[in-house]
Amino acid sequence: MIEERLQKILSQWGVASRRQAEKLILDGRVRLNGEIAQLGQKANPAIDSIQVNGRSIEQSNRPSAIYLLLNKPFGIVSTCRDPQGQPTVLDLLPTPLRHDQGIHPVGRLDADSTGALLLTNDGQLTFQLTHPRHQTPKTYRVWVQGHPNSASLRQWRQGIVLSGRKTLPAQVKIVEHLFQRQTLLEITLWEGRNRQIRRVAEQLGHPVLKLHRIAIGSVELHKLSSGQHRPLSPSELNSLTNVPPASKSS
Repeated sequence: MIEERLQKILSQWGVASRRQAEKLILDGRVRLNGEIAQLGQKANPAIDSIQVNGRSIEQSNRPSAIYLLLNKPFGIVSTCRDPQGQPTVLDLLPTPLRHDQGIHPVGRLDADSTGALLLTNDGQLTFQLTHPRHQTPKTYRVWVQGHPNSASLRQWRQGIVLSGRKTLPAQVKIVEHLFQRQTLLEITLWEGRNRQIRRVAEQLGHPVLKLHRIAIGSVELHKLSSGQHRPLSPSELNSLTNVPPASKSS
């Protein structure tokens, strides 16, 4: 085995995502051969001693890779632990999967949003799917207040300035009207800025009433019930690791 950067090793071992591993190193919680590790250092797990919070990372206890799709219910937070004690997505998993497996959510869904969320202990995949340059498309069904007109939809598709930066073009189409008081939209984004859909909808004068993610790339919820999870198929996993350049036409 060749030497690799510590943060990559920790992500491959399911200890943390790449970004979380970098923070562990910066916080002085990782030791390499008995010394506090520095960001950028390389190691070979076959011959080097690596410890995180005093616990050794060894090849023999590297967990098997796990890839799950969860239909996140309303009110559940997309973190591994919550300081306020709110239920997290890991609480929805069987007990054996909650501990010592390194499973974490890939990105986030707000507590008041529902739908497709990936869970894995593969830090490299997490890094790939959450890094802005990869632009993995995510598709949502969104009920908004009122009836957006063609000008508002055109603005949404072309991009709107949020916090001084324009959003990427999005696909936005009307699925259904409900007595002109509510509209169901299908929205596909190629970026994941904080509460992006809610902020854009609010800015256009059509606040979000309900937001449900139905797909991440080509991985779709289909009939997966709320609160339930399933493993990804080999073809689904392959589609996530080999995402072609996204088409962002409206």
